[in-house]
Amino acid sequence: MKPEKGIKPKIGVLTCSDRASQGVYEDVSGKAIIATLREYLVTDWEAVYRLVPDDQESVEKALKQLADEEECSLIVTTGGTGPALRDITPEATEAVCTKMLPGFGEQMRAVSLQYVPTAILSRQTAGVRGKTLIINLPGKPKSIRECLDAVFPAVPYCVDLIGGAYLETNEAVIKAFRPKV
Repeated sequence: MKPEKGIKPKIGVLTCSDRASQGVYEDVSGKAIIATLREYLVTDWEAVYRLVPDDQESVEKALKQLADEEECSLIVTTGGTGPALRDITPEATEAVCTKMLPGFGEQMRAVSLQYVPTAILSRQTAGVRGKTLIINLPGKPKSIRECLDAVFPAVPYCVDLIGGAYLETNEAVIKAFRPKV
């Protein structure tokens, strides 16, 4: 479905970090997601950014708001995917989604393992809430790019299938796969 004229698709960018939300350090991960998506997409889109602490209630609330109120077709989270006690982003994602898409996490871990053996500790996942695809990414900008490079070819078609906005990629940077009808 092509976008209606004059309506920009919205993409949510959610950083889950106690320290960044307290101002201890700058959120470079959220900025890295936005920069990467600006390279990937030729579709004119609007970023809807949120920064919350690593607590399940805050993450769930932000995901629901971005999906239900802001009507983002895609939400990309960063942070909170490790095994530490405060890492709860996958649990919050599962709590708000109606369908989980474990292949996203499997692919991201497989790619990350080419760079670091600790990738097996990462719990990235993806799921669907209504017309929104939610993808959990790790917190480091380098890992964000590696993971998005691995899964983004499937993202526009997934968003099509769930009734979200049409996202067109810059094929010189990344090529989306859409089956020929």
